[in-house]
Amino acid sequence: MITVASLAPFLGGALVLGGIGVAVSRRRELLIRWCAWAVGVPLVTGAFWLGHPGTAAIAIVVGVIGVLEFGGLMRLAWVDRAVLAAAVTGVVLAAWLAPGEVLRVLAIGALAVAAVPLLAGDVDHGLRRLCAGLLGLAWLSVLAALVPLGASGLALFVAVSVADVVAYFAGQRLGGPRLSPLSPAKRWSGTLAGATAGLGTLAVLSALSWPMAIAVAVGGPAGDLLESMVKRGAQTKDAGQWLAGSGGLLDRIDSLLIALAVLLVLR
Repeated sequence: MITVASLAPFLGGALVLGGIGVAVSRRRELLIRWCAWAVGVPLVTGAFWLGHPGTAAIAIVVGVIGVLEFGGLMRLAWVDRAVLAAAVTGVVLAAWLAPGEVLRVLAIGALAVAAVPLLAGDVDHGLRRLCAGLLGLAWLSVLAALVPLGASGLALFVAVSVADVVAYFAGQRLGGPRLSPLSPAKRWSGTLAGATAGLGTLAVLSALSWPMAIAVAVGGPAGDLLESMVKRGAQTKDAGQWLAGSGGLLDRIDSLLIALAVLLVLR
């Protein structure tokens, strides 16, 4: 059974090796990304180390930020974003405090999200607000799965992140057929290389199982494409501009979200 304590040395070692590689490359954009990881990885690892309360807290923070970025992409009013953020928070809290009530809380959240445009009598944009709100709830509520998963959720995040990085560089180097029109820069070669690296990471972390493998190899790339579809619909390149080297938080966790969803289904 993996624990956060058993994962910590691997995460620290990966940061050190990554820092050496970035220093050797002397590429400014990679240095900026590494600095963001150097701050974020200890924070996330520390939250998981605290158990369910810490994991729930980090899931709520990530969920609320994700709602704000998603709301910006979909041009949702602040009241829509506030209700959606409250709904996502409620699902995460239910996963921590009342696991048997998660589906009920999710249904209540969906009704609350739907009620906002209905009560506003929004004839012109009501359907768009309703569909966007329900998509956001389904998409971001899967963060609640991190609470029961614990260290396995952290291992999944690490493996998906490694797969993303490898897919990006391998796709540039190897070229070949495009993965999807939704993301013309992504190649099948990069996706396959990333999946291989992600599975290797799971094996090193002693977290390799067939549900985790499918979550990383299939769910990760699917999550990336889903966000690409949303961003293309919004005609924007990044979900945000505040996260150094990565745009927004959604740009960093898009693969993790669908990987979590796939893992929930398979488990």
